[in-house]
Parts: sequence; C-alpha cells; structure tokens
Amino acid sequence: MTDATTAGLAHPSHAHHPLERPSAIGKWFMPLFLVVLLGGLGYIGYALSQDLESAAYVPWALLGLALLIALGFEFVNGFHDTANAVATVIYTRSLPAEIAVVWSGLFNFLGVVFSSGAVAFGIVSLLPVELILQVGSGAGLAMVFALLAAAIIWNLGTWYLGLPSSSSHTLIGSIIGVGLANQFMAAAGTATSGVDWSQATNIGLSLLISPIIGFAFSALMLLVMKLVVRNKVLYAEPKGNLPPPLWIRGLLIFTCTGVSFAHGSNDGQKGMGLIMLILIGLVPTAFALNRTPDPHYLRAYETASRNVEMALQAYVKPGATVADARAEVANAVKTKSWNDNTTLALQQFVHTSTEQISKFPTLEAVPTAMIGNMRNDIYLIGEALKLIDKNKLLPMQPADLDAVKAYHAAVDNATKFIPLWVKVAVALALGLGTMVGWKRIVVTVGEKIGKTHLTYGQGAAAEMVAMVTIGAADHFGLPVSTTHVLSSGVAGTMAANGSGLQWSTVRNMMLAWVLTLPVSIALSFVLFLLLRQVF
Repeated sequence: MTDATTAGLAHPSHAHHPLERPSAIGKWFMPLFLVVLLGGLGYIGYALSQDLESAAYVPWALLGLALLIALGFEFVNGFHDTANAVATVIYTRSLPAEIAVVWSGLFNFLGVVFSSGAVAFGIVSLLPVELILQVGSGAGLAMVFALLAAAIIWNLGTWYLGLPSSSSHTLIGSIIGVGLANQFMAAAGTATSGVDWSQATNIGLSLLISPIIGFAFSALMLLVMKLVVRNKVLYAEPKGNLPPPLWIRGLLIFTCTGVSFAHGSNDGQKGMGLIMLILIGLVPTAFALNRTPDPHYLRAYETASRNVEMALQAYVKPGATVADARAEVANAVKTKSWNDNTTLALQQFVHTSTEQISKFPTLEAVPTAMIGNMRNDIYLIGEALKLIDKNKLLPMQPADLDAVKAYHAAVDNATKFIPLWVKVAVALALGLGTMVGWKRIVVTVGEKIGKTHLTYGQGAAAEMVAMVTIGAADHFGLPVSTTHVLSSGVAGTMAANGSGLQWSTVRNMMLAWVLTLPVSIALSFVLFLLLRQVF
C-alpha cells in the first residue's frame, strides 16, 4: 500500500493492513467467481432466448448495445455503493476483504432477486410520458442511451477520484436532464411532458434527508451503545490481525449482510427499470405485456375494469363531452390536471380498452401486431389512475377509491413486471463491479473520513442505521443512496466519538454531493440533444 492509501490509520507495524490481510479463500476465489459468472450468463442467455421466441423481429446489435450499457451502469454502481457495505467489516477485521466481497455480493444478489419492483418503476415514472409510450422510437432510444451514458460518465469520474458519490443521485439528475431536453425540443404550444416534478420532489427529498438521517442517527446510536454496552473493546481500535470478539464480529457481519441485501433490493431496481424500458422499446412483442401472469388474471382484470367504470359513472358531470377519449386522458396525464371531461374520457377509455382485451382468453393470445398499442393504452390508463389514487385530483368515496386501487394494481401487473433473468443480470453486474473496483471507495470510507481507525462500535452503528434506512426506503418505493447514508453514518460516529473528521475528505464528498445533480442534468441534456440527431 502507498502512504496515501494507509494515511490516517494507526496500527502496529507487525499487523497487516486490512486490505492485505491474507485469506485461504484467495486460491479458489477466482475459479468460484468464474463458475458463478458463467453459470449466470448461461441462464440469462437461455431465458432471454426463450422470451424472444415470440418476437417477430429482434434488432440484435442495438439490443446487445443497449443491454451492455444498462448493465454497465449497474457495474459502475457496484464500484460505488456495494463497496460501502464491506468497508466496515474489512476495517474492523471482522472478515478478510475477499470473503467480505463475496459475502456482500451473495446478499446483493438475493436483495435484487426478492425486490418488489416498486423502486424500479418509481424511477421510470419520472420520465416524460410520451417518451415511455414511444420508447421504441428515435426519441425513446435517445432518452435511454443519454441518461445511461450521463450516469456512467459521472460515476466513473467520481470513482476514479475515490469520492463516494451517489449512483441514485446521478441517475435522477440524468432523468431530469432528459425531461428538460424533451421540453426544450418541443414545438411551441405543444402539450409535451417534461419532468414529473411532484415525483422528483419526493425522490429528491429522500436523497437529501437520508444522509442527514445517516449522520444523526449513527451518532446517536453510538452514544446509546456507550451507555448501554460498557465494553471498552467495542470502542477501541482493532489490535493487530486479530478479529474482534465473537459477538461483536457477529453483529458487524449481520449489519454488513443487511446493508448488502437492502442495497440490492433498492439500488438494483434502478437498472431493472431501465432494462425493461429497453426491452419494451426494442422487442415490444416479447416484453410490452406480461404474457405469463396467472391464467385467471384476465377475467379478474375485466371485473376490476367494470367496477371502475361504474365507480367513475357517479362522478361524470352532466354536459361533459369528449371527442377523443384517449387524447383527453393523455393530456391529463401530461399536464397532471383533471376536469369534468377527464372523468368521462377515462370511463370511455377504460371501457374501450377492456372490450379490446376481453376478446382474448389470455394476454399471451394477444396478436403480435396489437401488443404495442394495447400496452400503451393500459400504461396510459395506469398513469391516469395514479392521478386519482396517489394525487387525489378526483375526490372519491372510500368504496369507489378501493375500486380504483384494485384496477390500478391489475393494470400495473400487466405492464410493470420484471423477468427473473433481468434480476439475475443486474445482480451479476453489481457483484462484478464490486469485485473489480471496490478498493477506492472502501479506502475512503475506512481511512479518510475520520482521523482515527474505525472501531467496532462505529462500524456497527453506521451499518445498522444504513440497513434500516435503506430497507424502509425500499418498502416505500423511494430510491436512496447507500453511499451517502453509510459514509455520512461513519462521519456521524466519528463526530460522536470525538475522533475528529478529515475535513478535506468531507469537503470533497459534499462537493460531489452538490455537483452530482447539476452535472448529470447537464450531461444528459446535451447527450439527448445530440442523440436525437443520431436516432
């Protein structure tokens, strides 16, 4: 290790640096990883080929490039965010670095596989509606490539400098940049949607508040631990190469496990949502609709649809007229507004869409030529229902609102789904990124935030708060930054312990935090304008 890498750490001269700690796993680590990687790639290839059997045409070169870039974003995400989960167990010598990385990768994988998908489609809903509905068009492809390229460029730059920047923050900024560019390019007077500012505000608040929660609650937890658990070993610098006492070691490994799982279930979903956009745009006949739901799903969908039609009837005002129901609903979704005509239009649009669907026994039986339009209609209905369900633009009685929520769930089941192979691909990309680029961020978190060596208690407090915060955000469908929560948590424990902070690192982290949004917005804005000329 260079002096710069080991600066700030005080440990006996005979002790190995935590990143150099020898481990028996080193001999079989690479063969094991290659087996897992090749097995995962084999499964992904087989599952993708099965899904594409129903596709009328597959643009293989473009699909391959798009998936490579999307998985590249998750690969770079692994540099940043997953590395944070292993920093505390490595620097407290609870686990050797290689074992910690493998362990974290395993639970990241499980977190991705068992994720709900709420965060994935929460991110997607920030994008301009007409670009989502026409994701296979030139504008839609420019959107996907621009936001992914912008996010990767900024993430790689901050990783190279060893700054714990947020992949979530970067992706949100890239999406906002695309939305602003879409509005900028629209003709004057055109009803074009840009950024869903209400959703962006909620996500922005979660990204803003989560580091503050990490700092304050980690500091508070450490102080409480000192009052309740009066064991000096817990708050002392690790000695030599020895691992901590068994109970402390178990606690630290548990919190590392929880952060890894929570990271997979939250951050991994961002890549899933973007991959689904790519698949829907390039191979709509295979991925536009969920063609493998419960066989009784379609009948339940029709029942929920009829219930909503009847519920909406009670709110249709006399004299309301609609020339084009779909256009009226689309305008309401774009402008996030509601009037008397919108209620009638939505009722008529739901009726027409359901009549079209009810001609088929299952979604799998829908003819290839109809899939794209049918998917867009169902998706548009879902976005309109959100204005009632989430935004409360049409006040309804509780029983009628329940009918809306039931139909909204059925609509989302048809258009917002994630195949297992997509989850596996994202998990592998995250894990590979962690194993390739983890050291830079781990060194920053473990050595360069505080002036003293990270203690067992500090590691446990920061990880516990990060695990709970990220898990709660996943439950509410909000993206948060593992990087910001954990690194600010470590800073909080250093402040609470009186250890002192390395202000040059803290300043650089805050600078990266402040610059991430404007830089990623600007990058994606420019890239979208350029790529619109290409596609």
